[in-house]
Amino acid sequence: MNKKISLIEAIAMAVGTMIGASIFSIFGVGAKIAGHNLPLAFVLSGIFAFLVAYSYAKLGAKIVSNAGPIAFILKGIGDNVFTGALSILMWLSYVVSIALFAKGFSGYFLPLFHLPITSFSLGMVEVLLISFFTALNFFGSKAVGKVEFYIVLIKLSILGVFILLGAITIHGSYIVPSFDQKGIHGILNAAIVFFLSYMGFGLVTNASENMENPKRNVPLAIYISIAVVMFVYVSVALVAIGNLTIPQLIQAQDNALAVAARPFLGSFGFVLISLGALFSISSALNATIYGGANISYSLAKDGELPEIFERKVWFKSTEGLYITAALGLFFALFFNISEIATITSGIFTMIYIFVLIAHIRLINKKSVEGKVLFVGFNVIVLMAVFFALLFYQWQTQRSAFWGLLATLFGAVLVEYIYRNLATRKFKRIKEFKEKPQNS
Repeated sequence: MNKKISLIEAIAMAVGTMIGASIFSIFGVGAKIAGHNLPLAFVLSGIFAFLVAYSYAKLGAKIVSNAGPIAFILKGIGDNVFTGALSILMWLSYVVSIALFAKGFSGYFLPLFHLPITSFSLGMVEVLLISFFTALNFFGSKAVGKVEFYIVLIKLSILGVFILLGAITIHGSYIVPSFDQKGIHGILNAAIVFFLSYMGFGLVTNASENMENPKRNVPLAIYISIAVVMFVYVSVALVAIGNLTIPQLIQAQDNALAVAARPFLGSFGFVLISLGALFSISSALNATIYGGANISYSLAKDGELPEIFERKVWFKSTEGLYITAALGLFFALFFNISEIATITSGIFTMIYIFVLIAHIRLINKKSVEGKVLFVGFNVIVLMAVFFALLFYQWQTQRSAFWGLLATLFGAVLVEYIYRNLATRKFKRIKEFKEKPQNS
């Protein structure tokens, strides 16, 4: 229990979190948006992640809290209605992620077992899947938690086979990028959608209190993990678009990676990737409901920061399990997978913008290290990403546009009403700890 987390262990933890369900779930969406430029879109979204990672690295090496980005925002901006709204948004980001995972699971499950793909069958799988993991969380899931590590190993091994064998059969003409106006727009639009695929490096900051030499290892773990994930994503994209035409990938949108494995692995490859996707998505869904959504719901409802987050129970807010699952199912049933992906990216981008603003304020107070001009530039880039996402939604996903705005403004409204009626304030802020400079 007293063993410190090493740099390699922290990197493995972040990589396992980032290479999760999204690479399986929304790859076909990326092919539809970016076409042959999909690998470049993954590079650009990785660069966006590095910009945010700079602030996470500086803040995470100094501020220790399992509340994650909300702790940074509280330190930098203080306890107010916007901080409370952001805590609600953090919980909603997990809710929408649950919907994304459910959609992705059904997209691989039905073709694997040769079941008809209809709106009804997709909806039934989503209902049964979310219901199963909700019931599992009600009774506890120690057994599932123990096999998470092995699921990550299986997932990475399957992707490794996909990359190594698929690289041999790549058609050179398929992977030539296009830099005309349509191609550049495709890169930008896909990058802002796939931004969510890198969301997970922040997990390193949550473990900083138990890391060896956190001042050095937190930034290293964040940067190295993003670089590793970017390499995997770009490699997977090159293999997929190099073995199938873009129309074929778009047609197989829900299970694009499994279909992309057929040219060089045959039916075995289709089954292998499908099983890898089901393992990965199940793991991510369980972790999201059992861990992240649990913590975020308690934070959003009570402003509490429990000392022992490792004991994953639903604290005093047992209704949070049912509300979280029900809202996740709502998004799964009434939005398509690309709309869910852009809503998730929008919520996370808004949280990141406030983390960077908090970083600037803490730099000015000389509480945290960092370059104000560089962080300010990163804020401008992220705001441009956010408005570009809104513009993309307005042009192609009008329901997602209104869904994202309703989510953002709804969080502020709910927090304003709740804060005034319940006189809610975030509790235990005094318990946030800062690492000494020589740690």
